[in-house]
Amino acid sequence: MTNSGSAGWAIHREEGMNGDRLRLWIGFVIVSTVWGSTWLAIKIGLETVPPFLSVAARFLVADLVLGGIILLRKERIPWTPNAWRVYLSMGVLTFTLPFALVYWGQQFIPSALGSILFATFPFCVAVVSRVMAPSERLDRYTMLGILFGFLGVLIIFWGDIQVSDSRALWGMGAILASVVMQAVSLVQVKEWGHDVSPVVMNFVGMMMGLVALFVLGLFVEGAQPVTWTLPAVLSVLYLAVIGSVLAFVAYYWLLKRIEPVYLSLTSFINPIVALVLGSVVLKETLRASVFTGALLVLAGILVANWRNISTRLRRT
Repeated sequence: MTNSGSAGWAIHREEGMNGDRLRLWIGFVIVSTVWGSTWLAIKIGLETVPPFLSVAARFLVADLVLGGIILLRKERIPWTPNAWRVYLSMGVLTFTLPFALVYWGQQFIPSALGSILFATFPFCVAVVSRVMAPSERLDRYTMLGILFGFLGVLIIFWGDIQVSDSRALWGMGAILASVVMQAVSLVQVKEWGHDVSPVVMNFVGMMMGLVALFVLGLFVEGAQPVTWTLPAVLSVLYLAVIGSVLAFVAYYWLLKRIEPVYLSLTSFINPIVALVLGSVVLKETLRASVFTGALLVLAGILVANWRNISTRLRRT
């Protein structure tokens, strides 16, 4: 696998047709923007529904949609040893443990802080890729770009970090633990998932997460009050159909076409999207530091792709 070629930020292989390039761009836009809005949706749902039950409901709706897609497309679900490794990795390290930790942790920390913590994802992917998949090379441009992007995210949200709950430390630790787990799963799926479609791998992995979290919710949250208000229902539907089905399928479709560390750079865009949504929907005021941070994030993307960009300029 090489680091040459780009469509989006750092596409590692040439796409022969404009339609392919357009689909890559659309996939990047979906992943970069949709997941930026999910932190707010999670926070809204947690106001009246316990975390594990909320995740289980989200997975149930998403799996119904994914199952319908599989039936309509008449896709075959492979059960080869390699496919099983993909399903187990996603079931445990992408859906069950990380989502349980994220939803649980979001009860005690601001959504902005959750976005900042998840912006460490590229660092985790870089380290895991180096350890588990030596072919995923990281040059100095990529590392410098990741550093710029992370600094930009910190600047954007620096004034919004307000931790008032004594359990906030545990909440932050839960988010960081979920980041590490998902980084490991990302690299594993990239290595093993060549013959499994994004729809199928998400369907089976999410089904495992659904069962595990439903059982966990029964034992841990059985006595907690549950109120399915309209905002809670809309939150689950949005997170399931848009946040899980659309975004996850686009994410793993892109994963088969680009290197994991470049795809993980979308986690720098997600907090910016969340900030813009807050400004538009909640009438929040943008601070001057927001624009400084945004410029750093964009500079990081530019630096990470500098080798690619300079090669194309020379060709032109």
